[in-house]
Amino acid sequence: MTGWVGLSYDDGPHPDTTMALLTALRAGGARATFFIWGEHARRHPDLLRAVADAGMWIGNHTYTHPYLTQLAEPAVVGEIARTQDTIHAITGQEPGLFRPPYGDTDARVRTLAGEQGLAEVLWTVDTRDWAGAGAADIVDAAATLTDGDIILMHDLGYQATIDAVAPILAGLAARDLRPGRIVPHSGQNGAVAVAP
Repeated sequence: MTGWVGLSYDDGPHPDTTMALLTALRAGGARATFFIWGEHARRHPDLLRAVADAGMWIGNHTYTHPYLTQLAEPAVVGEIARTQDTIHAITGQEPGLFRPPYGDTDARVRTLAGEQGLAEVLWTVDTRDWAGAGAADIVDAAATLTDGDIILMHDLGYQATIDAVAPILAGLAARDLRPGRIVPHSGQNGAVAVAP
């Protein structure tokens, strides 16, 4: 029986990695969710359009990538809303998913995101590409994925993350797992990866 996992990439778009990630994902017939850093999208709108045009799913990752639990309520609302507006202006899309930077969240942040129509998405597997993990380590982390898991990677200039795409997809296929869409799941906080 086929299982579904969510491949996710935070912090893009990035001029050194976005196009290469898209190429690698398309070569493997895979789709992923890109959680967009608003400032980066504003600087590189062509790259965000490329993500959308490639059929990838797009989520909100705030505008300036702050620790949201340390901000006052209006600032949290503004970080999320400004990113929604930026993504919509560039792609015409209205994301339904939100990932707090650093996974820094609490009930207040979740509520404020929810009031903007966004479901909070964290992760179950962290590849630690942000900490300098090599491609083999990223692939090893992905080997722990099981049905419904979501893996954290980054679109932030890490060559190892690009190099890991093909072996991750091969490893998933060998275990009858497929990349799926991350969608809100009633009865749970957060979201779960399911078939598109």
